[in-house]
Amino acid sequence: MPRPSSPRVSLQSSAEAAEAAFYEALQAADVDALMQVWADDDDLVCIHPGGPRIVGAAAIRASFEQLLAGGGGGLRIVPERVLRSVTLGCAVHNVVERVVLQSPPGEKQFGFVLATNAYIKTPDGWRMVLHHASPATAHEVAEVMTLPERLH
Repeated sequence: MPRPSSPRVSLQSSAEAAEAAFYEALQAADVDALMQVWADDDDLVCIHPGGPRIVGAAAIRASFEQLLAGGGGGLRIVPERVLRSVTLGCAVHNVVERVVLQSPPGEKQFGFVLATNAYIKTPDGWRMVLHHASPATAHEVAEVMTLPERLH
């Protein structure tokens, strides 16, 4: 069942624009902007690496508030190697996320996460309905990085 409409900051004209807004909000540790990307629906799903399935906007918001507490703590998540499958009303993106943690200042650690983001076209533009991220092994990342990028 859809939730009552909330004011939207901007309409996302494409799934790519919605994805860009999602990762920009992550970089800025801005949970309000991040949640603006999600659809107004009760059946939203988010799975953080190694975590349980989180269902619903309120639970997803709480999970990102916890993840980004204190401004993200030097956490940067950069999408790379996006594979897209798009129809008239749905888009699924598979992304390699480069996760960079700056701690202590001047030292960087990084790893990779494989993520699937699903978007639907709504009257408010393209909105996210699923973010599923899983830790990636070095072998998986090497394999994905050798594949050519392609659009569907």
